[in-house]
Amino acid sequence: MSRTPNTSQSAALDADSPDAFCSTRQAATRLGVSVGTVQQMVEQGVLSGWKTAGGHRRISLRSLETLLRSRVGATSSSDAHTLSVLIVEDDPFEQAFYRETLAEMKLPLKLEIVGNGFDGLLVVGRQRPDVLISDLMLPGMDGFLMIRALRADPDLSYLDIVVVSGLSNEEIAERGGLPEDVTVFSKPIPFRELHGYLLAKRIQLGRRSAR
Repeated sequence: MSRTPNTSQSAALDADSPDAFCSTRQAATRLGVSVGTVQQMVEQGVLSGWKTAGGHRRISLRSLETLLRSRVGATSSSDAHTLSVLIVEDDPFEQAFYRETLAEMKLPLKLEIVGNGFDGLLVVGRQRPDVLISDLMLPGMDGFLMIRALRADPDLSYLDIVVVSGLSNEEIAERGGLPEDVTVFSKPIPFRELHGYLLAKRIQLGRRSAR
């Protein structure tokens, strides 16, 4: 959204007004997600937002209320979009942690978990998931090689890739880095951020299928 409203207006304006806005932190509190997740939602077009001349991000209250209403409707809808998620993680404890915690989120997910990059490539080729969540330090083919192989295939450009790793940014860079469109989170597994990310992706796909 490119317009730049008068930032002196109150964030408490009626949400039905096209000029009403709130801060990213206020939006994050309303949605129960992190500030970073709200920023991702703006970048993906799930929320409407803009930056002030001073660099502060503002979120349209109208788009926020629309998103909140769609979350309620999507939760109760029997035909809501089921998000296909593949997790590549070799640690059995973390595999179980993913299964249990994602189940508690009560999002309609089709979840598969594999333990290495080779199996990850096979599942992506066979099932075409919507989102791939991967560790980097994996046996056999590690996450770096798997992700580079996936990004080298133009037919898989649709795939959203999220890395959850114990490596620092410097360590990732020393190993050749990752494609710019890969989202990177640090361990321990940031389930709050992942919840917001998956929610935004599901809403985005639901809008596409409704067109």
